[in-house]
Amino acid sequence: MPSLFAKIIGFVLILALYAPMAGLHAQAPRAEIISPQVKIAVDRGLAWLLKQQQPAGFFSEQKTDKKIQRGDIPSHSAAMTSLAIMGLASVGHLPGDPTPEGQAAQRALKYVVDHVEPDENGYLGRSDRSRMYGHGIITLMLTEMLGMSPDIETDKKVRSMTEKAIKLIIRAQQVPKSDANKGGWRYEPASSDSDISVSVWQLMSLRAAKNSGIEVPKEAIDNGIAYIKRSYRAERDSNGNLKQLEAAFSYEPYGGRQTFSTTSAGLLSLQVAGQYNIPEVLGSSNWLLKFPPEVNEPWFYYGCYYYAQGMYHRGGDHAATARQKTEQMLVGAQSPEGAWFPRNGNEKSAGPVYATSLALLSLSVYHHFLPIYQK
Repeated sequence: MPSLFAKIIGFVLILALYAPMAGLHAQAPRAEIISPQVKIAVDRGLAWLLKQQQPAGFFSEQKTDKKIQRGDIPSHSAAMTSLAIMGLASVGHLPGDPTPEGQAAQRALKYVVDHVEPDENGYLGRSDRSRMYGHGIITLMLTEMLGMSPDIETDKKVRSMTEKAIKLIIRAQQVPKSDANKGGWRYEPASSDSDISVSVWQLMSLRAAKNSGIEVPKEAIDNGIAYIKRSYRAERDSNGNLKQLEAAFSYEPYGGRQTFSTTSAGLLSLQVAGQYNIPEVLGSSNWLLKFPPEVNEPWFYYGCYYYAQGMYHRGGDHAATARQKTEQMLVGAQSPEGAWFPRNGNEKSAGPVYATSLALLSLSVYHHFLPIYQK
């Protein structure tokens, strides 16, 4: 039975580091001036998020001064803290910067590397019981933080954990699976099935690691791409050509839920992997243009995160429409204290640290501070 975190992050859900590849994809508009309303929203969100950092370094709205032991950490604390680190970094606050935000990011990074205890295979999702969802989130954060910490020992730990975590992702992909599930990932490293929500985190981590100089076999990324493409729900003719100009991604290949969140995740993960002009990318972005999200959408914050990034990379009207829609929704949904609160279903149980971190990532599309956002 999936854990609560699996239901939350799996259906809610970083994004996507890739090397600039000129001419391979539609060019989005150049970065524009951030509106005063968005800047105020981001500043208020950051101020609220900093207040949620606990003495041990992790982020949680649940206040505690309990002493934390390595390997025995609060449930999902490493995964949620990794989201918060990326939220801080996405708007320019890196570990070690001489600002309250930078110092908070450094304490959070040290919490992850000092308290998460990988197993002998490099599995990061066991310590905080976040499973492969958490493994992908933490790994992606670590790849983005390579070389960022001013503390040499912390940076060494980041690299060591990242290299082992990437090897675990590759091994988990190689577990024998049915033809439909090959190339993907699910709840545990030994899972014999796959779904899009777990798989996009692992695929993005592989691409981010490769772009950071870590060895990643080409076939691992290629197989991940093939899996995501099998979750695209357009009809095909007898030659395998797509018959529709827009369609959604489903939760699992050849079936399952087709939603705003799964479609946004599929779109961005393919772009991150270098697939900018394939029919699945063009068609899913057209579908999102035709069926824009609303604040009360299931898994809104997860979907908004992927939607904002994926449509930006699509460029043109897709980028302009999504930016306006994202900013309108998030500025309007922010609470008086500066946080964002999930409203519906299992996402509501994820809490405001989760939602606020993803909101900051969604609003940071045009900042370009993290490699994952750079074109």
